[in-house]
Amino acid sequence: MAIQKVGVVGCGLMGSGIVQVAAQAGFDVRVSEVDDAALARGLARIDKFLAAGVEKGKLTAEQKSAIQGRIHGTTELKDFADRDFIIEAAIESLAAKHEVFAALDAVVAPGAIFASNTSSLSITELAAKTGRPARFVGLHFFNPVPLMQLVEVVKTPMTDGAVFADVTAFAAALPKVVVAAQDTPGFVVNRLLVPYLLDAIRVLEAGVASREDIDNGMKLGCGHPMGPLTLLDFVGLDTTYYIANIMFDEFKEPRFAPPPLLKRMVLAGWHGKKSGRGFYEYGAGQAR
Repeated sequence: MAIQKVGVVGCGLMGSGIVQVAAQAGFDVRVSEVDDAALARGLARIDKFLAAGVEKGKLTAEQKSAIQGRIHGTTELKDFADRDFIIEAAIESLAAKHEVFAALDAVVAPGAIFASNTSSLSITELAAKTGRPARFVGLHFFNPVPLMQLVEVVKTPMTDGAVFADVTAFAAALPKVVVAAQDTPGFVVNRLLVPYLLDAIRVLEAGVASREDIDNGMKLGCGHPMGPLTLLDFVGLDTTYYIANIMFDEFKEPRFAPPPLLKRMVLAGWHGKKSGRGFYEYGAGQAR
């Protein structure tokens, strides 16, 4: 495989998961964060996840040690100079991502491949601002990365076919099931998921049913593992609101427009499980 040395920019919830699965698959991984404290938190998250695997008998202590031995932390993007493939998992801000890729362009070899883990921003727009648009893809993982089987590999009009094949092979080696997508807002999964989640809010807003009945209806009637309002709390209402606005700006279709209730909840700081309150209230990590 062309890809051997992997870099990950960002060791937050998504970045740390990407680092973990890449190291578990045998890749040498370097991960960066903005400072030592953020880096330590991300590496501690990986350690906790792997330790749980040892406790459950899914890994041996030796395997855990070997995985962590393939992970190297840094706070300097210049340390990515020897990487074959760099995955950006920074905050969901176009300006911040442009800044990251500009810094990487200056230090990384021209043959290295760049990828963004964005779930909503234009891959084409990100690629066009770099010096290697033909060697740029989207690589959208799902949370939690070590448990979710899917990854979307996103191709722009400029992406070289051989690069797309190399990244697809990398994702399959993790191992993940690959969905190939063209670069449009939401790609495949969010293009279908977001209108469904927004409609669930509209049903609640209109007083058609209670939050529990909406969730139970979709769980028991459609076999979904989680109801839409519970899923919104887990994804983050602020995240969904942000993505929905981007999709509405692109398509101008009413199904992508955030309902007023979602806007009010986000403005109130009710962002879901991470804030302790969304469509449900959370205590000790459980819905009540």
